[in-house]
Amino acid sequence: MDRAMQSYFKWSDWIIGFLCLLRFCDSLNNGLALTPPMGWMSWQRYRCNVDCYNYPNDCLSEMLIKRIADLMVSEGYKDAGYEYLIIDDCWLNKTRGRNGELLEDAERFPSGMKNLSNYIHGKGLKFGIYQDFGNFTCAGYPGLFGHLEQDAQTFADWDVDYIKVDTCYSYDNLEELEDGYSNFGQMLNKTGRQMVYSCSWPAYFELSSNKKPNYDILKQVCNLWRNYGDIEDDWSDVLDILDWFAANQERFASYAGPGQWNDPDMLLLGNYGLSYEQSKSQMVLWAILAAPLLMSADLAEIRPEIKDILQNKDIIEINQDALGIQGTLILTKVNINVWMKPIQPVVDDSQSYAVAFLGRMKGGYPYRLVISLNELQINSSESYMVTNILDPYKEGNVVLSKDEFVSVTVKPSGVVLLKFVPVEENKNLLYSKRIDEDFLIPDFQ
Repeated sequence: MDRAMQSYFKWSDWIIGFLCLLRFCDSLNNGLALTPPMGWMSWQRYRCNVDCYNYPNDCLSEMLIKRIADLMVSEGYKDAGYEYLIIDDCWLNKTRGRNGELLEDAERFPSGMKNLSNYIHGKGLKFGIYQDFGNFTCAGYPGLFGHLEQDAQTFADWDVDYIKVDTCYSYDNLEELEDGYSNFGQMLNKTGRQMVYSCSWPAYFELSSNKKPNYDILKQVCNLWRNYGDIEDDWSDVLDILDWFAANQERFASYAGPGQWNDPDMLLLGNYGLSYEQSKSQMVLWAILAAPLLMSADLAEIRPEIKDILQNKDIIEINQDALGIQGTLILTKVNINVWMKPIQPVVDDSQSYAVAFLGRMKGGYPYRLVISLNELQINSSESYMVTNILDPYKEGNVVLSKDEFVSVTVKPSGVVLLKFVPVEENKNLLYSKRIDEDFLIPDFQ
């Protein structure tokens, strides 16, 4: 670290400490992201493609962002809950302006960011943007360092609603990053404009350091944070992230909740790397994890069956459940991972649950798992109404007592998603099926 940077952090550390003494650091408390953010982000699909001559429809540009905004509205994504349109790295000019201000690339964004923000807001959407805490962004554009207050005000002037801050070309000291990100968060709050604050520093330390992030600090500073490496357009990456989240869930799952979310990265649906079954699986597991649902695909090219998954209101309802509890892996049997997320409604003090059965086999035939509600630890109520979320009309609503069994048949890399809702005592309800002598174990597929 050079002397200028050391001097800066010595001063910023004093400021942060003073503010904390005044109880400014007790909580982020910006009232935002009370459920996991939903929207679209440019990186996975469009990366840092700035070659608009050879790739006029696939380069990161004003034309692309306006086209995506139009599609989010016309194709029903906005109505489904996807509200943030976030431009990732490579929107910037390679140098700052005469007064140190950030500038957009004038060739690719000729109308300027304020006008683009107005266009997005005019569609009823919210505008998100990317920066980096270091001297440069990951792609080599001007970073925040030395301009925190100036850049925060610039984003406020552009009416930004969501800011993702990366950690490339930054510090290898965890405490300095914690203080620096906190400082920038204070600068954002100082502008008076509310902006969802997405932080990336935890991922860098989870992957490259023996020292782990302090999640108590994180939830005070950021609305969401990346825990792990970037996702790539491949099923193996989805599994890698899920396995890492499962292995470390005891450390950080409990920190998720309204206004503060663990972020396993973008949805791959609609791109090239996932099959139909795998697309359902990622969407369902991200819902169980209470993860941000950020698409990153060409919305004009998404096949109807993938669009149906992305807009499935029942999956989205589980993700957006107001309790904000992150689901966890509870057991693995016969090559099937069982993930559970407590959800609403709570009936007579008994919790409802969303349970995902994920097939981990790489090929062959669908596996069948027969399991009791007791083994699933769904037993605080005498009986539960069970719904197959991905195919609600196949079995209808089935009522099971807590001592009975359920069967699921799961395809390789596929998923079954069941919802268990406690049945109120002595409530006279009509169901399409009941458990009796002729229907002992319902099989969900």
